[in-house]
Parts: sequence; structure tokens; C-alpha cells
Amino acid sequence: MTAFTIALAQYPIEPVASFSAWEERMAHWVSQATHANARLLAFPEYAGMELASLDPASMGDLQGTLRFVESLSHRIDEHYRALAVAHGVHILAGTMPRALADGRVVNRARFFTPAGRCGYQDKIVMTRFEREDWGISGGDRIRLFETALGRIGISTCYDIEFPFIARAQAEAGAALILSPSCTDTMQGYWRVRIGAQARALENQCFVAQVPIVGMAPWSPVLDANYGAAALFAPPDGDSPDDGVLAIGALGEAQWVYATVDPDRVAHWRSGGTVRAFAHWPEQFVGNQPPALACEMIDLR
Repeated sequence: MTAFTIALAQYPIEPVASFSAWEERMAHWVSQATHANARLLAFPEYAGMELASLDPASMGDLQGTLRFVESLSHRIDEHYRALAVAHGVHILAGTMPRALADGRVVNRARFFTPAGRCGYQDKIVMTRFEREDWGISGGDRIRLFETALGRIGISTCYDIEFPFIARAQAEAGAALILSPSCTDTMQGYWRVRIGAQARALENQCFVAQVPIVGMAPWSPVLDANYGAAALFAPPDGDSPDDGVLAIGALGEAQWVYATVDPDRVAHWRSGGTVRAFAHWPEQFVGNQPPALACEMIDLR
């Protein structure tokens, strides 16, 4: 596969005056990244929740903000789809609540292609806030997306702290795993970052962390947000000693750009100083390692 530029949004959560103002804001962010020749643009977890600011009546009500933003989901997705098509790029949209037919609500990441196709990955493991306070349910499928840029997985925030989710994606061929995140403390940011770097190390692939940043006291969901967007690699061979290929300035609104070369993954796995990906089964000391199914979604 050909190397490409990835743009990771260190995205500041802000109130918006209207839906069209939000559309203009997204268009501006996408235009900035495409002018830098990015072919894959990634936005953070729950970035769409800033649209709750359009409904003052729901502010201070967790369920109210969830239901209001979920009601806009189709309009939101059509805008992301139109931007992906217009600019000829792949876009990981900011995750948002999505209501299912059985009444459950999940945290859904949607991935749009230049051809207007869309695939989604629901977050699997819920944080305590999501499950105990907000009533968000976990997804039941791990997916991998076959794209013109290569095979790409999504492990949203807390999911990247659990090795078998990313492992299923890596074993299915993922060269890049995207981890959109939303963390309200520095400890939360570091938990996700440590998880992301661990997944890069053990799977010998690229992992991108993509956080929301900034303070939003008006939001009952996103009042405080800490982090820095980064692209990680296994610290081996031609990678930096710490495995950090690119990282943003902590807390600042910005795009973070980096190069993803899928061919490096094959090199790391075959010619690295260590071969963590190949040696993974040996840790189970004669037992069969757990195997999680990974569903392939063709978005080419």
C-alpha cells in the first residue's frame, strides 16, 4: 500500500449558534486538513455532543442531551459524507450516541470514504460514566474496514485499554488502529495513551489517539477535556526510541499530521528486533489463546 498523510484533530469542544454554524465549522476543519494533503482525517470521541448546545432546555440533563444529539444523527452523518466526497478523503467522524431498534443506545464511530460509503464501529466496553450514569450500552461486534488506504480498525477510548479488541483487528490485517477519545482528567488521557502505545508495541502496527480538548462548563457530558493527539508505532527499528511518531501540544486546538506507511508494519513484524506480533501465542503456555471474531467491512 502507498504511504499517506493522516490528520488527527485535537478538537476543542465549543457551543454552536446553529446547525449550519456547526456545518461551517466542520467544513473549515476539513478544508484545513485537506490543504495539508491529508487523506485520512480523524475526529475524537463524542465530538458531536457539542450540538447539545442548540437545545438549552436539555442542558444539565444527561438523558436530554443524549436524545437531542441522537435526533440529529442523520443530518450530522450526511454532512460528514458530503465533506468526504467533496474533498476526496476518508473521515472518521466524531463519535456520538445512536439509538438501536431494541431501545439501547450505543456510542458509534462512523467512517466515511471518498465514494460516500460508510462503515461503523460501536464502542465495546463502557466506562463507569457511560454505563452507570448515562445508560450507554456496549456494542457486540468488532469490525475492520478494508479501504483504499489499507485495513483500518477503530478502538474507541476505553476499548484501546483492552488488548484483545485491537488484537482481533490486527490479526485480521489492521495496519492502523484509530482510537478517538474523550478524557476528563490527565490520568484518563494517560490511561488511553498507555493503552494505545501498548497496542502499537504488541501488534507492531500504527495506533492513533485522537482526543477532545478544552473546558466546556456548559456541557453536563464534556465539561473538562484533556489530551494530545498522537500517532504511535512500536519502538523498534526505524521508529523513534519512544515510539511517538507525532504528537500535538497538550490541550491546544490543532491538527496533528503524520505519515502512515502500511509497508512499515510488515517490516516491523518480520524484521524487528523483537517479533511481538508473531510471538503473541507463546504467552498462553501451551493453551489456545482466546480468539475474538472480527467482521470485515469492505469500503473500497
